[in-house]
Amino acid sequence: MPTSKTQKIINDITVQIESGKLAPGDRLPSTAELRAQYGVSITVVRGAVNWLKAKGLVEGHPGLGVFVVGGDE
Repeated sequence: MPTSKTQKIINDITVQIESGKLAPGDRLPSTAELRAQYGVSITVVRGAVNWLKAKGLVEGHPGLGVFVVGGDE
């Protein structure tokens, strides 16, 4: 089944969090970095990050970035 660009980013970041490559407190790459890494628009990146926020995997801090949420909160 084909995976959307948004879903690919969601899957990749989720796997990195679950594997420990991205630990609680780690900052996600910036929107610009994710756009360059995946070759997608800002809309795709924002959609993926918003989904990860809605699922409680990451949280945004204005002016600082988006960070992985701790597992024991």
